[in-house]
Amino acid sequence: MQQRIDKLFAQEIEGTVFISGYANIFYYSGFTSEDAYLLLTPEMQYIITDSRYFVQAKLECPDFELIDIRKGWEYIFGLTESERIYFEEDNLNYGMYKRLSEKAGGKEFIPSQSKIDFPRQKKDKHELEIIKDAEKIGDMAFEYILEHLHAGISERDIAFELEMFMRKSGASGLSFDTIVASGVRSAMPHGVASDKVIENGDFVTFDFGCRYKGYCSDMTRTVVVGKADSKQKEIYDIVLKAQTTAIASLKNGMACSDADKVARDIITDAGYGENFGHSLGHSVGIEIHEMPVFSPKSTDVLQNGNILSVEPGIYIDGWGGVRIEDLIAVWDGEVINLTASPKELIVI
Repeated sequence: MQQRIDKLFAQEIEGTVFISGYANIFYYSGFTSEDAYLLLTPEMQYIITDSRYFVQAKLECPDFELIDIRKGWEYIFGLTESERIYFEEDNLNYGMYKRLSEKAGGKEFIPSQSKIDFPRQKKDKHELEIIKDAEKIGDMAFEYILEHLHAGISERDIAFELEMFMRKSGASGLSFDTIVASGVRSAMPHGVASDKVIENGDFVTFDFGCRYKGYCSDMTRTVVVGKADSKQKEIYDIVLKAQTTAIASLKNGMACSDADKVARDIITDAGYGENFGHSLGHSVGIEIHEMPVFSPKSTDVLQNGNILSVEPGIYIDGWGGVRIEDLIAVWDGEVINLTASPKELIVI
């Protein structure tokens, strides 16, 4: 954890960092409860919580000094002589911000979300291995669910089977609400599983992930139940070409906007540019959506330690849609695909 804290203060931070959001609490301390705060200086690290979590905090954060939140914010902010408090403006509501600033003895609060988040963009070897293992659970879950997918089962029931398998395989929870979208509903990029019954001839899009040791996995596959028609094959092949070509183009130092353009140009040239409305992908880590991202407006470049999804799609209202998603990692200058599930069109 000390290396992560050192990276934080290696930025232009001259003062004390106050952390209130779970993702950064976990990243900088290892504490696995949301009922806490961190107060960080280069010399001392404090974890602030209440008596319900004292034993847990001592076990998970042995290098942190434990402060009872009942001591009050005047005492807590008095622990630092700095007149500047760098805080997460995206994880502190206005009411809490107002109360804290009134108790801080005139210290200046400086919004610093992007600086506090920044070290998380580059995963270390430990994080890479955990996300690899999380994605393996997803691969196993996809293989399992294909054995249970058939016409007549509801999206909700198949999602339940998928989620139960991941939990039984070691997942502590889900990365997000499982998407199972069939038939015309597959045109909904975020079509969370419904009571719709899957029918012969349906596209079925699975977008799912699990939480494992504090980190997320994410993958998407689209299959056909029954028999694929010519249009389904055409749309699927365009998305597959866009996805595999984009992955093949990736390299360390590449502009993230250029990666998006590779996939988007293929879909646009095929006549479906208006049917691909989201970005090509996003980083995955403690949170399911992190930075950097593959998007037309991104100013980021791929760097060692980045882990991102690559997930182009085509969505046609009233007909259906296709999305294919893998997780890739940039490591030692190379691009590694962390997702092993097959990508050719599967017909059940």
